[in-house]
Amino acid sequence: MTAWLSIEGLSLVEGGTRIIDGVSLQLGAQRSVVLGPNGAGKSTLLRLIHGLLHPSTGTLSWLQPLSQAMVFQRPVMLRTTALANVVYGLKLKGYPAQERERRARAALARVGLETLAKRPARLLSGGEQQRVALARVWALEPELLILDEPTASLDPASSREVERIIKDIAAAGTRILMTTHNLGQARRLAEEIVFIDGGRVTEQTPVTEFFQSPRTDAAQDFLEEETP
Repeated sequence: MTAWLSIEGLSLVEGGTRIIDGVSLQLGAQRSVVLGPNGAGKSTLLRLIHGLLHPSTGTLSWLQPLSQAMVFQRPVMLRTTALANVVYGLKLKGYPAQERERRARAALARVGLETLAKRPARLLSGGEQQRVALARVWALEPELLILDEPTASLDPASSREVERIIKDIAAAGTRILMTTHNLGQARRLAEEIVFIDGGRVTEQTPVTEFFQSPRTDAAQDFLEEETP
């Protein structure tokens, strides 16, 4: 498996605290899920990869430049319709005006929100807003989609719908890199698990192997604590 991203010695120090501590990692799977306890550095690692944060030391080497998008736990919705939110993302990326609405409507249909296209986005439920956010990025057809706890604040039904959309995006060829606290979700979506603890990546393992026989005591403890 060819790595599309190689990370070497990546660290981030803020206010004298080492949040990410010498991470070296190669990502080559299509669907990677980052797991770890609260405060382990999961979200920070994703922000470093996406370029929202700059490392104190270390390098990120891409096999080739990848178009990227990132969706957060609580998506930001503009004070306009669901359709206009998706159109705006296409406008920022320079799509021709005559193409924006067509692509936006198609993206909303793929996430099951075509009937809510004209609804004010901020009046939608949390699950519907997250689906608008996914439509907004899917319309751009990114090569890499980074997701930070995309279902953390959603009810089970909304979470299942978001999972379906993530699977569909991956099936269309987009690489997925995400964090979650939902172990069942990690099992369903991941090809591999990256386990981070105390700012250090201590395991990178195929998903079945990770859940059956984690390699470190920290990972074993995490699974025991998080399993109902």
